Amino acid sequence: MKLVIVGGVAGGASAAARARRLSEQAEIVLFERGPDVSFANCGLPYHIGGVIPHRDKLLVTSPDRLRERFRLIVRTRSEVEAIHRATKTVRVRDLASGRVYEESYDKLLLAPGAAPIRPAIPGADLPHVFTLRSLADTDRIKQAVDAGVRQAVIVGAGFIGIELAENFVHRGIATTILDRNEQVLAPFDAEMTTPLVAAMRAKGVEVLLGQSAEAIAPHPEGMEVTLTSGTRRIAQIVIFGVGVRPDNKLAVEAQLEIGPRGGIRVNEYLQTSDPDIYAVGDAIETTDFVLGEPTQIPLAGPANRQGRIAAENALGRKTKYRGTQGTAILGFFNTTAAMTGLSEKTLKRLGKPYRKVYVHPTHHASYYPGAEAMTLKVIFDPHTGQLLGAQGIGGAGVDKRIDVLAVAIQARQTVFDLEEMELCYAPQFGSAKDPINMAGFVAGGLLRGDHPQTDWETLREQTDAFLLDVRTREEFASGHVPGAVNIPVDELRARLGELPKDRLILPYCQVGQRGYIATRILLQSGFQAANLSGGYKTYRLFTATHDAK
Repeated sequence: MKLVIVGGVAGGASAAARARRLSEQAEIVLFERGPDVSFANCGLPYHIGGVIPHRDKLLVTSPDRLRERFRLIVRTRSEVEAIHRATKTVRVRDLASGRVYEESYDKLLLAPGAAPIRPAIPGADLPHVFTLRSLADTDRIKQAVDAGVRQAVIVGAGFIGIELAENFVHRGIATTILDRNEQVLAPFDAEMTTPLVAAMRAKGVEVLLGQSAEAIAPHPEGMEVTLTSGTRRIAQIVIFGVGVRPDNKLAVEAQLEIGPRGGIRVNEYLQTSDPDIYAVGDAIETTDFVLGEPTQIPLAGPANRQGRIAAENALGRKTKYRGTQGTAILGFFNTTAAMTGLSEKTLKRLGKPYRKVYVHPTHHASYYPGAEAMTLKVIFDPHTGQLLGAQGIGGAGVDKRIDVLAVAIQARQTVFDLEEMELCYAPQFGSAKDPINMAGFVAGGLLRGDHPQTDWETLREQTDAFLLDVRTREEFASGHVPGAVNIPVDELRARLGELPKDRLILPYCQVGQRGYIATRILLQSGFQAANLSGGYKTYRLFTATHDAK
């Protein structure tokens, strides 16, 4: 059996190695149009910033290693130009010599990846305007930075843009980052990104939301970038990080089925509409694990798994790909943002029912030195409690909690399962009631009716509600929600006569716990009450979102 693989990096290289482990007899040919068959895309910004000083550390493996260890036929600098499905051959061009030839296959696996989007604006083709996708891109950007860059403009505040901003700060470069959206990190819900924007600005990064680049022109100091607002910024380097599009040219010309957003359509076995052709990685339209609907999520982890599974199926096994749930993480100095599953805005857009809770714990026991705060948002089905998605923002420990929640989503667990999770505990590692447990307690109480909640976004609709701040007088004086009345929770039982029985009372505290206690007191004393979810800290996330614009 002869397996031909088009493209290396995560999906293609993983497929090639897996195929050889399954069959010593198979002939495996891997074509890669670049010089490097497998490199760490996600490490590219950190080499530019000097965090990863040696370029060779980005090379996952070399063509020679693949030839020696796996007895693969590896042909770099070779571009597959066409697929001839009727004869089961591909047309290949050797980019070094110009020679064009045909290569036969029994099974074909496409891993062409995705290409960065370069907006069609004046000046986008100037010499020091870059995108970042390959090692060659990295070399060009690093060479420019090493030659002396004082100011940089990054267009697009996604994962790559923010990682580059961090590394430009490492290099002492004054950095402006733009995004046409009213938030950074578009896959996240807006309120969960506000601490990240604050962290970026604290490091000197100029964050401009609701704006993009309209034109780039030469300037005596480098380039002048005109923004959609009409303002201008001077820079010696401009990076576009506005997203990627599937590299689907081969598939389109071979008349394979393509989804509406350009992704190559595959089934659960990663077969295309031609059963002898498989496709993996950033080029494909896959299935959302939670919704079971088509989606496109360009991430390295899923691409690796898809490569393994496609290789198994090409060699005769029947292994299903479960789908992608979009588990992702980003760090900016000491701030971490992570997510898994569906966001609230996605569920809103699709008209799907959901509930959500916020908790604001520390990553280990608060009495042990060094406890760092985080915010967790957990989204779940309002009827069954099944987990739909989660997001975290904060310092240490965010990654651990989102990983746990990602596994819980894979296992189709509910918020009630979170209450029962037994996780590692010693004061320097966690708490006896881990943040995961706390999220389960809050969500479980809400669904059982023990803990009615109202979300801060709906507060303006409840015009007749009585807003009750149950924090201390000192906390209230340092900042509170306009219109709130302050009765500390420890005085509440003695002052119930000051509260109306004919209006809904909405207690809140700093993070939700005292608001919960107040809600329980009020409900059992004959009042209508619902805790404001996540307390004043969550309120500030929403108001800071508007302040940041």
